Amino acid sequence: MTNLQVRRVRFDLAGDDVPFNWHPTRPAFAMQCNLITFFAPGFEKLIVDATREAIPLMRDPCQAKEANDYLRQEAQHSAAHMSHFRALVRRWPGLQETMDEVIASYDRLTVTKPLAWRLAYTAVIENTFTPYFKVFLDHEDKLFEPGDERVASLFLWHFVEEIEHRSSALMVYDAVHGDFPYRLRAIGAVVKHIGEVLSIVSRGFQKHVPAADGGNLGQLLPSGLAPRSLISAILASRRLTERGQATYAGVPKREMLAMLTGLVRSQGPSHDPTYEDLPAFAGRWFDRYEHEPKCAARWYSIGAAR
Repeated sequence: MTNLQVRRVRFDLAGDDVPFNWHPTRPAFAMQCNLITFFAPGFEKLIVDATREAIPLMRDPCQAKEANDYLRQEAQHSAAHMSHFRALVRRWPGLQETMDEVIASYDRLTVTKPLAWRLAYTAVIENTFTPYFKVFLDHEDKLFEPGDERVASLFLWHFVEEIEHRSSALMVYDAVHGDFPYRLRAIGAVVKHIGEVLSIVSRGFQKHVPAADGGNLGQLLPSGLAPRSLISAILASRRLTERGQATYAGVPKREMLAMLTGLVRSQGPSHDPTYEDLPAFAGRWFDRYEHEPKCAARWYSIGAAR
């Protein structure tokens, strides 16, 4: 069982100067993170609603406590990403339409899908986060530090907390349903839905943010997960970014292979996220937060000695 801490961090995103392309030297990475801001509120609302529904069905009180702490962390993530979103929508009001579409897409899942499917959806997605975010956090000096510190700090906080509760979604699923073949069968529909969200966000960025502000960088996100969409995003990257600006530029190939292997392994029947290979940065982040909680909002300038 995991002892989860609910951290209420207030990020400095109240102004109207938060850039859309918050990391100009890594625009593809900036768009991936912007995608997460639009993905998170709907997804995390689904998590919170499904987990609340699941908790009364859990017999182990320790598991129920972790599930409650897990949904409270996810609620904080949603609130923080909404603060990032509000900063963006103040400058580009049309982005409200994009967020509304994403949330409506998730609300349809809550209304139309049974609890077991929604818990499977959550477990499938959350299982991928540790191998995926490990690469980000192992290279935070390249992927976060040169960008806008306010936005970078929000994503660092979110990603290390995903590492912290890495086993919670699967634990909830197993406690309430626990059928691996059912979870395996859900993967196709999960991937299809993620493709739908990608399409909404990619189109929305290009429609509502002028190219001069970086809206054309929405092309770096595939408008779905079909091969044609993935190829189109690759071609856009060649047109719109310079050498060394790819998301994973500078990341050793062995680490990329480990990430891909981890993503596949995360869906296996015997996978337990508890025993994942964790990014050292996450441990440093938690240790530093214990001594200076305010550092979470301004990671590179508050108590910056690391």
